[in-house]
Amino acid sequence: MMLLEFNNLVRRFGGLSAIDNVSGHVAKGELVGLIGPNGAGKTTLFNLITGFVPLSSGSVHLNGRDITGRAPHVIARQGLSRTFQNLRIFPNMTVFDNTSVAATGVIGQGLFETLLGRRSRAKRISERTWQALEQVGLQHLADDLAANLSYGQRKYLEIARALAMAPELLILDEPAAGLNDTETAELAACIRRLHGEGLSIMLVEHDMNLVMSICERIIVLASGKKIADASPLQVRGNAAVLESYLGTDEP
Repeated sequence: MMLLEFNNLVRRFGGLSAIDNVSGHVAKGELVGLIGPNGAGKTTLFNLITGFVPLSSGSVHLNGRDITGRAPHVIARQGLSRTFQNLRIFPNMTVFDNTSVAATGVIGQGLFETLLGRRSRAKRISERTWQALEQVGLQHLADDLAANLSYGQRKYLEIARALAMAPELLILDEPAAGLNDTETAELAACIRRLHGEGLSIMLVEHDMNLVMSICERIIVLASGKKIADASPLQVRGNAAVLESYLGTDEP
C-alpha cells in the first residue's frame, strides 16, 4: 500500500546538511502534511523527492520503483507531480494553454502518434486539460490570459497544471501562502475534494490550522532532521514540536 517511500535522505551543501538522514512514506490514498520552522528543509526535501535537487545519499521509491536520481520530467511521467512555492505559470498564455502544456508533457508523442494519431493525441490532451481545470473550478476562465488572474486563481492554475499530468501523488508546496482566510478555507475544501476522489497528497504548509484540519498524518522537520511523524493530535502534544515550531508558553 506504500505509494512513496524515501529512505535515509541526505543533502549537503558544502559543510551544511540541509537534510540529515530523513526517511518517510506516503501510503496510497493518504493526505500527509510536512511542517517545520523556516530553514527546516521542507522544500529541499520536496526537491530531493521530485528530482529537482540531487541527493548526497539515500533512495526514493514510487510504487515500488526506484526513482532515485531520475530527472524531474521522468518522475512526473511515473506518477508524481508537484506545485511550487513561487508560481511558475506562463502569464502570456491562456489558462487552457498553461494547463495543456503539462498534459502534453506527460502524454508525450511517440512515432506512431506523430505519423497517424495526431487527432487522437490532441483529443486526449484536451480532455485531460478540461478535467484538470474542472477539478479546481477554473474551466470558466479557460480562455483568459494567466496574467489577468487574481493571485488566488493563479494558485489554482498551478494545481490544475499538476493535475493535468494525472498524478498518483500530488505534492503541494505552500499552496495557501499569500491567501486570506476565506481563500484558505476554499483551498482546504478543494484539497479535501481532490483527496476524496482518491488522490494521494503531500503538502508543505505554514498555516497550521489548514494542516491540522485536513491532514491525516504530519511529518515534522527541524534543522534538516525528522523530529515527529504522527497524527495531528499527537503532533500537537509532542514536546519537541512545541519547542521547535509551535512554541511554548514558557518565557
